[in-house]
Amino acid sequence: MEQHIESHIIQSSDDEFIINVGPQHPSTHGVLHLQLKLDGEKIVDLRPFLGYIHRGIEKMSESLTYKQFIYLTSRMDYLSAHINNQACCLVIEKGLQTEVPERAKVIRTLMAELTRLASHQLWWGSTGLDMGAVSPFFYAFREREMILEIFEETCGSRLTMNYCVPGGVMNDIHPDFVRKVKQLIKQFRENIHEYDELLTGNPIFQSRTQGIGYLSKEDAIALSCSGPVARASGISCDVRKKNPYDAYDRVSFDEIIATEGDCFARYRVRLEEMKQSMNIIEQLIDNIPTGEYRTKIKGIIKLPVGEYYQRVETARGELGVYLVSDGSNKPYRIKFRTPNFSNLGALKPMSLGGKIGDLVAIMASLDLIIPDIDR
Repeated sequence: MEQHIESHIIQSSDDEFIINVGPQHPSTHGVLHLQLKLDGEKIVDLRPFLGYIHRGIEKMSESLTYKQFIYLTSRMDYLSAHINNQACCLVIEKGLQTEVPERAKVIRTLMAELTRLASHQLWWGSTGLDMGAVSPFFYAFREREMILEIFEETCGSRLTMNYCVPGGVMNDIHPDFVRKVKQLIKQFRENIHEYDELLTGNPIFQSRTQGIGYLSKEDAIALSCSGPVARASGISCDVRKKNPYDAYDRVSFDEIIATEGDCFARYRVRLEEMKQSMNIIEQLIDNIPTGEYRTKIKGIIKLPVGEYYQRVETARGELGVYLVSDGSNKPYRIKFRTPNFSNLGALKPMSLGGKIGDLVAIMASLDLIIPDIDR
């Protein structure tokens, strides 16, 4: 066992030294441990060490019923909690061959795009903070707080909403939902120019991100990257476009793709995605169908024996849910294909040859959520 561990530890020569980054939270946005080999300030090797927040979510899911395991996934990428739950409900509905009411499909999609907006706003604020700019964090939370209040009114919770259920949503939207969403979009459109003024056009920010953390299209494909990380390297991979689910087949939006493959490209992709989320919300908010918000489903769900798979587009990329049913009221096997785990693999090729100071910008551009990696 000792030999096995030693083989995974970076060895250094006389003119190189090794430092550890993390796993304390302030350094890595989560309990991630990076071991770096440095030649002066230049990174010559990097290895991530995982598992500090492993909770066995996949195995725990196999001991819970189909209605219960859904909400464990809120604790993986907790900034995409609703979308994680949505994926689980979709795979169960696929197994049951249940048709979800049109009203529920639209409500789910609206909540998913509000979730994406809130997640990207937090990423934008924390990216500025990582680079030494304090103000963006407060500007980002101005509109994000409005979204969380909308969630709280309808779902009863601000972060892990537990709102999706097999067959639809837990309960109908709050009477003020439509008005407050419209107010949010109006205010955000008026204020989003400040994002460009504070960071996008800032020469210091540009010098810290342009040409830094390059990831080629070929490497992004080989590493199975997805989401903004892959799209910033020229890959078309938006699940909402490729395999529409819920109400995404009735809206028009652009898939934001860049080709530079650096930190600044990943930044611009997410910034533009916020505008596309607003476009989607605007197309749906005045066209929420009337009728039921949930299809009645038996209290005890038993999927037919077989294998089922569903993928969705979270704020960080493709989440896949693989489910095996043995005919009982609990899944026989659950496996999650999470975007953060694949995107983490790009950290080493992005960082090699760069300076240790660039590592902060590179990690910010990946927007990692560590529980989504460890599971």
